[in-house]
Amino acid sequence: MTPTPYASAFTAAVVIAILHCSGPALAGGAPRQAVDERPSLDEGLRLFYNGRYEAAAAFALPMCAEAPVDLNACELTTSALHFQIRRALGIPNKPKEWKACAECAPLLASFLAVTARGQGAARAILKLDPSDDRTLFLLGKLDLNFVWLQLATLGKKTGWKEYWEARRLLDDLVKRKPDMIRARVARAWIDYIVDTRMPRGTRWLLGGGDKKKGLRVVREAANTPADFFVATEAVFALWDMQVRERQLPDAVTTARRLARDFPENEDLAKFLATHDTAARGVAQKR
Repeated sequence: MTPTPYASAFTAAVVIAILHCSGPALAGGAPRQAVDERPSLDEGLRLFYNGRYEAAAAFALPMCAEAPVDLNACELTTSALHFQIRRALGIPNKPKEWKACAECAPLLASFLAVTARGQGAARAILKLDPSDDRTLFLLGKLDLNFVWLQLATLGKKTGWKEYWEARRLLDDLVKRKPDMIRARVARAWIDYIVDTRMPRGTRWLLGGGDKKKGLRVVREAANTPADFFVATEAVFALWDMQVRERQLPDAVTTARRLARDFPENEDLAKFLATHDTAARGVAQKR
């Protein structure tokens, strides 16, 4: 990935200092003008989906650190930090040992600090308004980001408190608001990961999973009209599951769809270069 101007500055010490100096994680307390003057998070999302995770995290962090806390920015920052850790470890290709990854410990410290910031802000909001569905979803999503990093990336069976909170929140949201696409996608990931990553004898301890249901729900979400980045999240989830299931023809079709909007994404480009037979045929004819 091309180095970015954020590379030298975005360390655990900087992240933790920013969060510490920004004061309480409450949603209120900032002038309306200051909130209105914030940049749109769309640029951070575009960086993220183009695979520029370091730049995406650096873009979103200030909006998570400053009051009022932007929970979407916190969630994006944790997602971007998680993907930085995966990339630094060499996942999913030939993962290196944690101790051999110089970047990983500072990135993990940053991830944990931002997660705590977002969770604290969300819980403060919910004390004032327990029916705030947007905040309920984002708390669940922050919880899941933590669980997936621990379980899928670090291989640690921890974060069960966060897991059960996320599952309960998302079950309730999907039941009450079946048109909430982000909640449906996040809940589908629970079904998929529990079914595919946990031993058969222990799945029932986590409420059970169903990878076929997870894939079906994500496919439906990816084909449901929605705001651009909501739809993008669903389509990337579909592509990820299709690759995991080795449904390569379908995965190629989905990757082509994504590559039109995110041409800088190196993972998409590498996947298509390897698996897109039609594209290779055109290249050979040239």
